[in-house]
Amino acid sequence: MISNLIYFFIFSLGLAVGSFLNCLIYRLETGPDLLKRRSFCPYCKNILSWPDLIPILSFLFLKGKCRYCQQKISRQYPLVEIATAIIFLLISLTISNFYTMVYLLLISCFLIVIFVYDLKHYLIPDKLIYPAIFLAFLYQLSNFSIFLNPLLSAILSSAPFLLIVLISKGKWLGLGDVKLTFFMGLFLGFPNILVALFFSFLIGAIIGMGLVISRQKTLKSEIPFGPFLVTGTFISLFWGQQLISWYQNLFLL
Repeated sequence: MISNLIYFFIFSLGLAVGSFLNCLIYRLETGPDLLKRRSFCPYCKNILSWPDLIPILSFLFLKGKCRYCQQKISRQYPLVEIATAIIFLLISLTISNFYTMVYLLLISCFLIVIFVYDLKHYLIPDKLIYPAIFLAFLYQLSNFSIFLNPLLSAILSSAPFLLIVLISKGKWLGLGDVKLTFFMGLFLGFPNILVALFFSFLIGAIIGMGLVISRQKTLKSEIPFGPFLVTGTFISLFWGQQLISWYQNLFLL
């Protein structure tokens, strides 16, 4: 009973944090001048009161529309809130060490914002990726005996991405993807970084081909790769070891 209450609290915390991340994403788009302002409708600029800011419930009660101007509220808001809550819950179910849990919760917030921001703007802001790298560096440094593994993983995994950027002069990939891959290597280490990169390219290829076949994109269209890298990172974080063990067992049969 107590454990269920704890998980309910963590899920609710994830919803609240997801609401904050939505606010952060919007204010990253509009600039630092809005950081001191209360939450408001981006269309009519009316200040939102607390009944308008309850995660998920406000969206449902308002039927996805602003209370004041009836403009549609982006589905991004409930989706980010639900995704954050699910990821928070998965972390709490997977990790027992409190220090590591807090670290992973913080990292997941960076990854969620990067996912949405790159999806919308084809850009991974330095003000997001640099703090994430710094946080991962400090955490890995606290376990100095294995620090060489994530550091080499970060360098070796990001080097091919940097080479692609240099060869294509930024047409195929951006420097933001290089920095994100460096972070992934530092965060996941070897061999989990291989799982993350494999699924990043696999999911990216499947969705890319689907968009081309459905004629929503062409072969020359630009598609942000950051969301696929973030998805691969979460897959590796939660199921990387199981996938590696399954793969190794294939050769032992």
